[in-house]
Amino acid sequence: MVEQVTKEIRRSILAGDLRPGQEFSLREIAGRLGVSIIPVREALRHLEGQGLVVTARGKSAAVAPLSHDDLRAIYRLRRQIEPELVGRACLLLTDRDHDRLAGHLAVFGDVSLGLDEIYEAHHEFHLDLLRPAATDWDLRTLGMLWHAAERYVRLAFGGRDSDPDEPRRREAAHADLLAAVAQRDAGRAAHALLVHLDTNERIAQQGIAAVVD
Repeated sequence: MVEQVTKEIRRSILAGDLRPGQEFSLREIAGRLGVSIIPVREALRHLEGQGLVVTARGKSAAVAPLSHDDLRAIYRLRRQIEPELVGRACLLLTDRDHDRLAGHLAVFGDVSLGLDEIYEAHHEFHLDLLRPAATDWDLRTLGMLWHAAERYVRLAFGGRDSDPDEPRRREAAHADLLAAVAQRDAGRAAHALLVHLDTNERIAQQGIAAVVD
């Protein structure tokens, strides 16, 4: 029940149904979802750990505001972890792993799919890319950072989805990253992922400017 409530509140935040800074009562959410207040309180605790909500004493909470500084902090931490991991992972990925990663690329360019499906594939791509070299602690930390980043990325890239070239650009950007990893050169793979993160942060910063400035 807690997992279902967490997913539903998180979906509402990512979809913009619950807006940055918007306050809401735990009882209101519980009534809308048809559950008791207990799983709602636990779900909000998980979401606060992901940087998506801010809870207050009592029975209220608010969607965490968007912030240029928070976004910079998220990507600063990702740069400390992901390039080093992909440098080691590129030497461990099997042919089957590369086939799976290539399969995710096809989803990025599929114009018939919705944003939820695309972002699920995006999460799986980066997870499969790093998993061979990642510890459980790496994955827990990255999961938190990826969840925190997704709200910014969705907002920024959502405005670009009306561009008919965006699916092709998204697929090509990840194809370039995968091509660098396939060369089994740790330095080149790490640099490619660093460039990928820099590009995404720049677009995300530009995308939230109209909201927070």
